[in-house]
Amino acid sequence: MKIGVFDSGAGGLSVVKSLLEHQLFDEIIYYGDTARVPYGTKDKNTIIRYSLEALEFFNNFDIDLLITACNTVSAYALKEMREVSRYDIIGVIEPGIMALENKLQDKNSSILITATRATIASRRYQNELQAKGYRDITAIQTGLFVPIVEEGIFDGAILEEVMKHYFKNLDKPSAIILGCTHFPLISKAISSYFDNKPLLIHSGEAIVEYLEQKYGVTQKESKNNLKIFASDNVEGLRFIAKEWLNTSSS
Repeated sequence: MKIGVFDSGAGGLSVVKSLLEHQLFDEIIYYGDTARVPYGTKDKNTIIRYSLEALEFFNNFDIDLLITACNTVSAYALKEMREVSRYDIIGVIEPGIMALENKLQDKNSSILITATRATIASRRYQNELQAKGYRDITAIQTGLFVPIVEEGIFDGAILEEVMKHYFKNLDKPSAIILGCTHFPLISKAISSYFDNKPLLIHSGEAIVEYLEQKYGVTQKESKNNLKIFASDNVEGLRFIAKEWLNTSSS
């Protein structure tokens, strides 16, 4: 199978990392809209327009399935993308909710959702968690994490200060949903801030679990072939991929 992975920038590589580790596909086509990152500060109509333009890019490849690794796209544009697509499209919100439900059955557990402003404003995570019966939900926009990750900062004083800004008034949650694919790249720092106690829901691992359960995808013997494209500075994105994924790409 050949799969496409779409993100507003480099964050979706955290999903690619999980796909590579589990060797689920023969070929992965990655497209990052690096010229217009982040999507989380844009209005709904702009997000939909950018997402449909990305879909046109993937129509140049004979892919079997597309993952929208961007939570903001998953919150606002899946319906419109699916209406014009000739292949299945999976977002990251439904898999994330499924992963949380599989691992945290206590409906009274405290859940912290961290995401971009647009994803939080959509209330997709909050509404679906409430529909599942979870009662103690806190959702905060942590959009400054996106440019920090895009700059390749995964720990240190700058990140510590931003975490203090966002988290200083919060009690330790039972689980944290990393509601942006950039955030798994700083998951160790976030976990450490809360004394490594919360369960972290990572979009990449949630997607793998979802693909295995819903699509019956299984591990392959051969290694994945990864091809990386971007709307701006593709070499910069490939360099980040080499650093993050510890692999080569074309």
